[in-house]
Amino acid sequence: MSETTVGKEIFENLSYSKKNIYEEASPEKIKAIFDYSEGYKSYLDKAKTEREAARVTVEMAKDAGFTEYKLGDKLKIGDKKYLNHRGKSVILFTVGTEDIEKEGIRILAAHIDSPRLDLKQVPMYEDGGMGFLKTHYYGGIKKYQWTAIPLALHGVIVKCGGEVIDVNIGEDDSDPVFYINDLLPHLGQKQSAEPLGSAIKGETLNILIGGLPYDDKDVSEKIKLTALSILNEKYGVSEEDFLSAELSLVPAFSARDIGFDRALVAAYGHDDRVCAYPAITALLDSKETKHTVMVILADKEEIGSEGVTGMQSRIFTDIIEEISEALGKNARVVRNSSKCLSADVTACFDPNFADVYEKKNSAMISCGTTMSKYTGARGKSSTNDASAEYVAYIRKIFADNGVIWQTAELGKVDAGGGGTVAKYIANHNIETVDLGVPVISMHAPYEVVSKADVYSTYEAFVAFIK
Repeated sequence: MSETTVGKEIFENLSYSKKNIYEEASPEKIKAIFDYSEGYKSYLDKAKTEREAARVTVEMAKDAGFTEYKLGDKLKIGDKKYLNHRGKSVILFTVGTEDIEKEGIRILAAHIDSPRLDLKQVPMYEDGGMGFLKTHYYGGIKKYQWTAIPLALHGVIVKCGGEVIDVNIGEDDSDPVFYINDLLPHLGQKQSAEPLGSAIKGETLNILIGGLPYDDKDVSEKIKLTALSILNEKYGVSEEDFLSAELSLVPAFSARDIGFDRALVAAYGHDDRVCAYPAITALLDSKETKHTVMVILADKEEIGSEGVTGMQSRIFTDIIEEISEALGKNARVVRNSSKCLSADVTACFDPNFADVYEKKNSAMISCGTTMSKYTGARGKSSTNDASAEYVAYIRKIFADNGVIWQTAELGKVDAGGGGTVAKYIANHNIETVDLGVPVISMHAPYEVVSKADVYSTYEAFVAFIK
């Protein structure tokens, strides 16, 4: 053997490189990847808001034999439970046979809210022969991306007496859709000269809802009254009921395959339902684990995990305490022994915008689920920086189970940054690291992921809780 060949062999043995799953996979594995994506696409189309995601998740859990849990209920080994927390977040858990003081709880924590446009509490007006609804954007969006695309109205109206009315308009082919006007290029010279971030103002993200005047000469706002009359006839509501409503505009797009080879999926809300779905299915498919396992699907991550349904709420630690008490264990010891994968997306390297990525430490498409040891911004500000020991622990699990995965940062050190729920879980003395799917065009109305990366994330979660 020549020295050149020896050196090449040594290099291949000692160096690290990412693997493209499609290049490594057998035809049977590729079929499994594509089959899994069909269930995921169906989930996306049914779960465009956190309320809908919670509802669909509960249905899936019930079908798998899970029963409802309420705080204070008695628990025992073998229980499979779900808690639908105020209709906007869900916690699934199974009580295993292992000593949870010694082994802790295996936790998968994702979020089910996504960037969108929320209606203001007094939203309806008319001007220039058109009816509109005023909005307040939710989460980090590029405002210009939300103009001139079809939008659907989702959410609930809660009447003064407590009746909850579900609203979903714009998803069926027979439904009308809604729209945000943009300026024609012929008159857009000044707008085009402005930075992308300020060319479209938040207060101009007004939803076009109609243009038919009510047939009454004595009414001053005829188009508004037409809209109110339709809402009253369909839902029995008045304008005052908007005061206690949660209504959002989301893209009226279905999840679709991308490309001649269908290797990619485009959809609204990959962030973070692309991690929530593998977490749910990993738990529901796991039949033999002895661990106590918990899947947390939280709300409000896109605005800081605040509020009663966000990850900063005590609800998940309350359940840990109740499980511990039911098994005669100390909850503080249980938390100390527990381990978590913060299941959230990361930025995927895009060669069209290569200047903001450090390629060697970026997530590459179809190279597997991605571990981010730390997130944050600039000098690792506001992040959970997982320990080397915990990263090595996860590495061994993946190696033992044949999981193809990669590691990445969000982008160049000074290019920006972002955060996840990881730090809030770690604050409870629970070992945590971020793991999830790389996303192209994150936070856009239509994002892109690789089917291979979605399935790799599912395999990683199965291995973690096995």
